[in-house]
Amino acid sequence: MTRLLLAEDQAMIREALATLLDLEPDLEVVAAVGRGDEVLDALAAAKAAGNEVDVALLDIEMPGMDGICAAERAHAAYPGLRIVILTTFGRPGFLRRAMEAGASAFLVKDAPAAQLADAIRRVVAGERVIDPDLAAAALADGVNPLTSRERDVLAASAGGASNAEIAAKLFLSEGTVRNYLSACIQKTGTRNRTEALTLARTKGWL
Repeated sequence: MTRLLLAEDQAMIREALATLLDLEPDLEVVAAVGRGDEVLDALAAAKAAGNEVDVALLDIEMPGMDGICAAERAHAAYPGLRIVILTTFGRPGFLRRAMEAGASAFLVKDAPAAQLADAIRRVVAGERVIDPDLAAAALADGVNPLTSRERDVLAASAGGASNAEIAAKLFLSEGTVRNYLSACIQKTGTRNRTEALTLARTKGWL
């Protein structure tokens, strides 16, 4: 029996997925959470109860912590855990970030239940499973041009945060923040930080 953790913030979708997956004779949902920052605790609780999770299915957009960050932390804490990213956001940048975070599969939510069950079995067998249309788009879209620190600074600029506010949040100097934001604008080919942020989000680079 393959034991599953399901992380999805929409209760209706979470319950429907759990019901469909539990219908499979070799799959069992042993934990379900609605927030990304609940994933590690749920994995630990399942292990303590003797139901160590084999595969975690994580949505990307969740409160508390996004699914890609949750995947990275879960992968670090449980190296043998297989991670499947499920998302409505089929953005090439998300795919690259998910793979870098240790995900074994990346599927869009509108995939048939039988396809999801098959993907789970394949990742347990050691395969990687990626939505073919998304894989093609990722190749065509190229590599994320922003460094990790540039992404942090650009993300922190959301909501019109000033350079001083960004600097205080990330423990940087204001001059360093200006340099990072200038690099983001240049690399994205945009005119200002707002356009750079919008483009990076659209591409799934943040």
